[in-house]
Amino acid sequence: MSSLQKWQVLNSQMLINHPFCQVRRDEVELSNGKVIDDYFVNIKPDVALVLPITHDQKVVFVRQYRHAVGDFFIELPAGRFYPGEESAEAAALRELREETGYVAENLRKIGTLHDNPSKETNQTHLFLAENVVKVGEQQNLDLTEEIEVILMPINAIFEKITTGEISVAGTVAALFLGLKIKPDSYIN
Repeated sequence: MSSLQKWQVLNSQMLINHPFCQVRRDEVELSNGKVIDDYFVNIKPDVALVLPITHDQKVVFVRQYRHAVGDFFIELPAGRFYPGEESAEAAALRELREETGYVAENLRKIGTLHDNPSKETNQTHLFLAENVVKVGEQQNLDLTEEIEVILMPINAIFEKITTGEISVAGTVAALFLGLKIKPDSYIN
């Protein structure tokens, strides 16, 4: 049995309440009795991320500019959603279709992650979609989404991770979970 205890929230104030950015300032009492009056929390919607694999064993990636870092990234299709308004599965299928033009008949959940639970409230729901098929072009992209679709053979992915060409945490986690990549099997 653990002796760890949850912190007690003494006061909470919403500092930024914008549809695309919510920041809360909490005053918390730690289990040792010390009080922190400026603990900041980013309130974020959940994310659905899908690992789409074609019948010929290629993964469908998206490549896009990410302004906060100021660079381009290769990622798996993903997008935010609000659990009270849409299921994680529906969001994953929607994002796959919108960002890539591909659809999946079957979707299987492979995990749920917390990216930064010390400062952010959201979860990332990971899905595997096999035998995906292209049915059209991208659709309903957000104003900030300029997306290039990339097909990559599964056997090339681990090298792209080790060289840093694929470096977004949720994407890497989904690849390891969905493809069951074992790094020690690639070490010479």
